[in-house]
Amino acid sequence: MKKYLTALILICLFSSGISLAASSGDVPKAYSDSYRFEKMGAYQDAIKAIMPLYRRHPDQYLLNLRLGWLYYLAGRNGDSTVYYRRAVKILPGSIEARLGLSLPLMAKADWSGVEELMYQVIRSDHYNFYGNLRLAKALRLQKKPSLAEKVTRKMLDLYPSSVDFLVELGADLTAQGKKQKAIQIFNTVLLLDPQNVAAREYKRIIARPAEAGHR
Repeated sequence: MKKYLTALILICLFSSGISLAASSGDVPKAYSDSYRFEKMGAYQDAIKAIMPLYRRHPDQYLLNLRLGWLYYLAGRNGDSTVYYRRAVKILPGSIEARLGLSLPLMAKADWSGVEELMYQVIRSDHYNFYGNLRLAKALRLQKKPSLAEKVTRKMLDLYPSSVDFLVELGADLTAQGKKQKAIQIFNTVLLLDPQNVAAREYKRIIARPAEAGHR
């Protein structure tokens, strides 16, 4: 597995037009150290481990993708956005880079940005699971719950027992004032996932509308 990962890294580096003939020996160590620190939750150290390699190869896709993820984990969403955007620029067709970029945008509550980004994803992959899920959420949180419901139902035709999309559907219905239908959906969620926190919280809010108005 390690040999495969090393080969993949080197292939991606070469595919970006970067010659590592003199420096490729430090690539596996930088990645290995970075992943080790990440597992420990030491995200700043994980960033430091990969940064010397990045300084030599700032236009390399995998390095930008990695730093976007690590800065997101570290809670530095502005920096995360920068690196993910660079990854998208390097490989414009990348779906994974756009899904990665949506993470710091969601953390910053930039829902219009998430909407635009996820429409780009589903233009390339119409039924992308996370692209559609995040699009529906972005639409709902911009007060477009009926559009969010259409996206959600499209995906539930493919994944009828998906707890993620069922919770989103319940949220879409709640936002439209369709409380009884929403409760039915959340009850279904709790059959599939009895400890689902979101479904329980939504049912509590629906049952206490006066309290929900002050949240």
